[in-house]
Amino acid sequence: MSVGILLITHVPLGNDLVRIASRVLGACPPGVEAMEVINDVPCDRLIRDAGARLERLDTGDGVLILTDLYGSTPANVAVAMLAGHARVRVVAGVNLPMVLRALNYAGLDLDAVAEKAVQGGRSGVLMCAPRDEES
Repeated sequence: MSVGILLITHVPLGNDLVRIASRVLGACPPGVEAMEVINDVPCDRLIRDAGARLERLDTGDGVLILTDLYGSTPANVAVAMLAGHARVRVVAGVNLPMVLRALNYAGLDLDAVAEKAVQGGRSGVLMCAPRDEES
């Protein structure tokens, strides 16, 4: 078994991240889904949809939810999943390095996968400087 991974994001970020990660990895790993949120959908409906996805993705090792902007509707739905679900962790600020790290380490325990995702997200944010021109 492995940790399920659910991306809850604004449209079209989640599906794009899963698609790009699948290309980088060569295939879409099992146990990963994207739920893209349109802000005018009632929150109770979004929470029901997210709950159903959690049930589907949790094969016994829990689910890591990656969301985009803390405090936004997708993040609020993700945080709502923490209530009553002991095997759920939520990380906000999703980026491609975070998704790749989570997918590569999904076989670890839930807390370790969450920590790997955070490390990947942080280490993937860099200030880039121009290269020196070679003569």
